[in-house]
Amino acid sequence: MSILGAIPSLDLFQYNLVDNVFSMTVATMGAAALFFFLSRNQVAPKFRPALMVSGIVVSIACYHYFMIRGSWQAAFTYEAATGGTGQYLASGKSFNDFYRYADWILTVPLLMVELVSVLALAKHISRPLLIKLVVAAALMIGLGYPGELSTNWNTRLIWGVLSSIPFFYILYVLWIELTKSLDTQPAEARPLISLARIVLLVTWAFYPIAYAIYGDSLPGATPGIMTGDKTGLAVVGIQVGYAIADITAKAGFGVLIYLIAVRKTDALTHAELADQTRAAAVMA
Repeated sequence: MSILGAIPSLDLFQYNLVDNVFSMTVATMGAAALFFFLSRNQVAPKFRPALMVSGIVVSIACYHYFMIRGSWQAAFTYEAATGGTGQYLASGKSFNDFYRYADWILTVPLLMVELVSVLALAKHISRPLLIKLVVAAALMIGLGYPGELSTNWNTRLIWGVLSSIPFFYILYVLWIELTKSLDTQPAEARPLISLARIVLLVTWAFYPIAYAIYGDSLPGATPGIMTGDKTGLAVVGIQVGYAIADITAKAGFGVLIYLIAVRKTDALTHAELADQTRAAAVMA
């Protein structure tokens, strides 16, 4: 399943840029997974589930980007040119971008789990907060996918608007409801928690932009500057942008979760840390 429609011809730089960025994304996600799994013992036991989820998120992303890169390579074939550098043409195989949505439907809700887990709020606060965020995140991705498949601008617009409703609800929860809980967090960790919310907002903002960039060349839409004829520039920009946004929203966000956990661990008294360690040993 491809969002590219008719695959355009790409020059060597365009094709290799996307392929290399996909390769970098696989390596980044894999390295981040090792880091998060191996760093769990550096934080207090109550914050370790957050790092475990961080490692799971980037592991899922590593697998899917490995598959995306393989599909990208299969979708093109190189044609040499006499006296020139040649170009990459459509091979006849589709570029399977469903891997990206399969990744998002799993990892985006887990990003919410990461954030709530590292806050370590009381159960009567964290449980309803987690349910709201996870359900909204799943709805955001699920509602966006039918529009991604559509080749009609009006249909795409309807699903895009529907997908935006849970997106704005997530922002409301993160900035209004979650703010009420910040006072319970150590002062050293509060700036990082605020930064984590901003990272989600900025990186997630790219996805509807790319959604619109692709859609502006579809029937019923006014052709856009970049994509009126489905140029290689638009395809490259979307794929590179998605990859960079995913690296930031998953690996970068996970690093922030790790730093929050470290700050909160440092803020614990020796007695609190000892109690948590004993409790974890009993549970094990």
